Amino acid sequence: MSGATSKREFRVLPGTLGGRLILILAAGLLLAHALSFGSLFYERAGATRSMMLTGLEQDIPVSVALLEHLPAAQRTAWLPRLERRTYRYLLRPAAPGGPLASDRARQVTGLIDRSLNQRYELRPRAVSASPERYEVELTLADGQPLTIEVTPSLLPIARWLPWVLVVQVILLLGCAWLAVRLATRPLAQLAEAADRMDPSGAGEQLSQVGPSEVVKAARALNALRSRVAAHVAERMQILAAISHDLQTPITRMRLRLEAMDESPAQERLLQDVNHVSQLVREGVNYARSANVAMGPSVRLDLESFLDSVVGDYQDMGKAVVRSAGDKPSLQTHPQVLRRVVQNLIDNALAYAGNAEAALRVEPGRVCIEVMDRGPGIPADQLEAVLQPFHRLESSRCRASGGTGLGLAIAQQLTQALGGSLALSNREGGGLRATVTLSAAVPLTSRT
Repeated sequence: MSGATSKREFRVLPGTLGGRLILILAAGLLLAHALSFGSLFYERAGATRSMMLTGLEQDIPVSVALLEHLPAAQRTAWLPRLERRTYRYLLRPAAPGGPLASDRARQVTGLIDRSLNQRYELRPRAVSASPERYEVELTLADGQPLTIEVTPSLLPIARWLPWVLVVQVILLLGCAWLAVRLATRPLAQLAEAADRMDPSGAGEQLSQVGPSEVVKAARALNALRSRVAAHVAERMQILAAISHDLQTPITRMRLRLEAMDESPAQERLLQDVNHVSQLVREGVNYARSANVAMGPSVRLDLESFLDSVVGDYQDMGKAVVRSAGDKPSLQTHPQVLRRVVQNLIDNALAYAGNAEAALRVEPGRVCIEVMDRGPGIPADQLEAVLQPFHRLESSRCRASGGTGLGLAIAQQLTQALGGSLALSNREGGGLRATVTLSAAVPLTSRT
């Protein structure tokens, strides 16, 4: 339960590193902003209180003494002149109310009493709690009541201040976004470069420009790429050398077997030699496909290209047909693409006895499909069969002539073209092999 709860809690965080960094930085900056302005307003409240107390202590003795010496008829005219922002003077008894409820009210009342040298009997009353308002009543020498009404409040905030705060928050969030983008963009570029990394070492190396950490990571990735390419080249060279050297003794074995008297044992041995010979040939082809010579690319009419490939098989009496579809043209390498399509058609013929080829255009890419109505492949093995020497004994056996390298060679050549090879089972039975090629320039179609 605790593990499930923690997973649900962490799902609140964004899924990307940039999103999490922005969230953390924005939350920290906003919290620091809130604390700064909280401290500012706290200090503002203290300053306002200090100013009010100082004003009361200095102003009340003068104001009360002035009202004492003025004739009763002139006192009302002077009251507006004596009024301040947080307190004023009223020539009437205090309004009904209860005892003072706050320490600040009692402190102000004590300050008034001390500033008047305790010459008057003060009668304080709390009139309102929200907003806070209290009145302090005293009696002048001629018997007229005088009430000091106190309404504590902070200094008013300027109208432009909230807009300044909003602009500051926007600037903070913008700076946080820019900082996160600058920090995560090199990581995204490294991830894209790692996805595009070709084990054969083909393609451009990652740019080593930017902050020192990014340059160091790019240099390490380029070095890893070179080591992987060297390792793959070495293994392919070993495979090609062994396969090539095996052809001579295999040929001698076949000649000696053919010179023997015909018998069931001789026939079985010849079948085994032929199978080994086929395996060696495909091993050489697989090794060569890892370092295939691409040559210059040309603008290729894919419809005519596919018709040519299918026509060659039909001339040999093979059950290969061409389905109607789109008519695109693409910048690619014809010889390499022909080997890919031939390998897929050969695979379909070996296991189904028939093959169907089609073209399909999608936004920014073109797909070449080779389909059959054979036994298909289990869904959990569709990716595994693209690996070298991987064979499915239950559906694709030695009797069909397979060595487990045809699809691996097709995939390797497709990757050399900058594309991808995917397998899927067809409805009603059979296999669909789809070669997807990206268009470096816009695709064109003929109608």
